Amino acid sequence: MSRNPSVLITGASGEIGHELIARLTTGTAARQVVTLDLNPLQPQLAARVRQQFTGSILDTQLLERVIAEYEVDRVYHLAALLSTRSEFSPALAHKVNVEGTLNLLEFAQKQGESHGRPVVFFYPSSIAAFGLPDAPTKAAAGRVKEDDFNFPTTMYGANKLYCEHLGRYYTRHYKQLAAENLSGKVDFRCLRFPGLISAETVPSGGTSDYAPEMIHAAAQGTPYACFVRPDTRIPFMAMPDAVEAILRLMSAPREKLTRTVYNVGAFAPSAAEFEAEVRAAFPRAALGTTVDTKRQAIVDSWPADVDDSTARRDWGHAPKYTFASAFHEYLMPSVRKRYGG
Repeated sequence: MSRNPSVLITGASGEIGHELIARLTTGTAARQVVTLDLNPLQPQLAARVRQQFTGSILDTQLLERVIAEYEVDRVYHLAALLSTRSEFSPALAHKVNVEGTLNLLEFAQKQGESHGRPVVFFYPSSIAAFGLPDAPTKAAAGRVKEDDFNFPTTMYGANKLYCEHLGRYYTRHYKQLAAENLSGKVDFRCLRFPGLISAETVPSGGTSDYAPEMIHAAAQGTPYACFVRPDTRIPFMAMPDAVEAILRLMSAPREKLTRTVYNVGAFAPSAAEFEAEVRAAFPRAALGTTVDTKRQAIVDSWPADVDDSTARRDWGHAPKYTFASAFHEYLMPSVRKRYGG
């Protein structure tokens, strides 16, 4: 049993989890980290954490065990069923993404009540929480604010939007009819991420993966047909900037935050602009377009860009990478190393 303040990371075997473990366990401000995931951590990461629990966020008995053994004051809840699989298995998506998140919020509430300090709870949402009705509306809307067009068209987006509301409820209104004031034990903080581009992982067929899929195919010398129109535009962010945004938000004083949910973005190239950069880097690339009308409709429901001015004002969101520098300084060195050339 450890009663030192601890950090819990769910979904820790994913790339964001890897980077968070490295950042949180390094330097003078290093924290004691415990993890929960269906999959075991890689050995080099496992050596950095106090304990890893292998299991599901739906296992309430396992969560009770964590409560019994650790005093958690930070939660990074990254575990989720991702967008493409959620659309094929909506009932399972609701169970994992909504019921699992509710389990973690209950976990945080119990921890906060136990040790008397608010549990700072990070939740990654998505631009899938938006739902613009058609491409002309998207073109006219420009940079979209957090509270605009909250009508998601996918199960994943609906899950994310509802969990944003759950987090606000636990933070501000939990059991508001009880004689004792029980709200404020959870300090929920959420980022609506754009498409995330990673130099370390190969894209896995997600709805926003057309951009990184292009570069990986070109680097391997394999043909690639982009599944969205050349004029398609959504916001993106390089993975290191996404992790930095999480850490900045989590370290911000509560009194500085005017929202529980923040847009974050960095750059918003069209599919044609991304293809032009890939062709410049790989002149022999066999790239084309074969529009998947169903996936195109989903991407058309997402904003062309997001207004993240509140994040920049409240807690200093400041992405390092522009479109050009993300491509040339972050993506290209890793891709060339992976595939040669």
